[in-house]
Amino acid sequence: MSTHGVKITRVFSSLAGRILHYRGQLTRTRLYLFTVTLIVFGLALGGLDSHTEDETITGKVMLLSLPNRHDSGLSRIDGSLETTGDNSVASISAEFDQWDRVTVTAGQSLDAIFRQQGFSAASLQQVMALNKETSQLRKIRPGDQFAFQRYTDGSLRRMRYALDETHYLLIEHNGRQAYASIETREIFTEARETSGTITSSLFLAGKQAGLSDNMVMKLANLFGWDIDFVLDIRAGDRFFLIYEKIYRDGNFLRDGEIIGATFINRDEKFQAVRFHTGDMTQYFAPNGHTMHKSFLRAPLSFSYISSNFNPKRFHPILKRVKAHKGIDYRAPRGTPVLAAGEGRVIRSAYSKNNGHHVIIQHANNVVTKYLHFTNRKVKQGQRVEQGEVIGYVGSTGLAEAPHLHYEFILNGVHRNPRTVDLPAAEPLDGTRLSDFHQAAAPVLTRLSHLEAASMYASP
Repeated sequence: MSTHGVKITRVFSSLAGRILHYRGQLTRTRLYLFTVTLIVFGLALGGLDSHTEDETITGKVMLLSLPNRHDSGLSRIDGSLETTGDNSVASISAEFDQWDRVTVTAGQSLDAIFRQQGFSAASLQQVMALNKETSQLRKIRPGDQFAFQRYTDGSLRRMRYALDETHYLLIEHNGRQAYASIETREIFTEARETSGTITSSLFLAGKQAGLSDNMVMKLANLFGWDIDFVLDIRAGDRFFLIYEKIYRDGNFLRDGEIIGATFINRDEKFQAVRFHTGDMTQYFAPNGHTMHKSFLRAPLSFSYISSNFNPKRFHPILKRVKAHKGIDYRAPRGTPVLAAGEGRVIRSAYSKNNGHHVIIQHANNVVTKYLHFTNRKVKQGQRVEQGEVIGYVGSTGLAEAPHLHYEFILNGVHRNPRTVDLPAAEPLDGTRLSDFHQAAAPVLTRLSHLEAASMYASP
């Protein structure tokens, strides 16, 4: 061993000897192990020295890269230092980061929560009087969440309340006075890719692809103007999806929006890409035509079609041939029925044959009719938006079971709602179309790669 190594060993041995005085801090066994570790470390340092013995120990400085160390004293909210008898950084950090969480139950007030937590009424009064955000805590609801930190004597140190998805209301108390601030929650969005092949249903295929029910519904709604997901879906249909997953404070929060998607139905390909234009975010086909059509293909989520558009249908109740000028969608009683397009309600009434019914006048000489509601949600003369609930499925009037009778009339002529061409909204043009093509290109490329990968993966 070099003289340098011997000297370092002596230094560490001396240091170990001094530590023996602190028997109250460490057990005898732990102290022995620690001493041996120091001696071995000293020998290693000496053995690694490649310099000559003529070099003195003070002639060389060795820099060791060590983890950042936190001070053993933590600042109180009022600026003074709060020291602890335990110098362990881990235990101090754990204590500081520890929150006691409370979920509000029915009929529970913040006053009741404070009493349950052992906090003083004076602390609550100080909190409630701070500002308009804290005064609103009088109206907390079941399911709301609070988190608390306390001082060693049990008094309130901090309180945190989620104002919304992206902000906390933070209350800090220094033992004499409370302070309020708004804390931004860290939100991170990640793009995910997935694909699926339908064997029995879209929901099952979505589940197997790792999608939530909500994301499957978004996928169906995205292509719902072009594809009837009750009647048009076939085994072997495929989808390819790029979508957002949102994380908050490092934990998964929820699925976000669809970035881009491909759906292949009966060997026909449909694609959509999300694009921000003006003050709106919409979905467009690769040619710049919006996925949004002026009318919904079907104005409700239905179980099946009990009667199709048929000019020569035999009426099951009247027992005679009577043209069926619309489509009967069978659905559970109470299923919401949506306005197929934007327009004005020209009739909302009850009659013996139609039961509770609604008729809407749209632009371009289009009229839609909705019959046999259990009850109506709109009045005559009212303006409605596409997708707005106008009533609920029932069996009033001449109806044997709960269903919606839906008619689509163009220029005074009844048309089959399932096959009529639905006019699209105005497509992108000019600079907006150019911007869209630039933004959509990488998304469409990724979708193409997904599709190609699925083909290679197929047996």
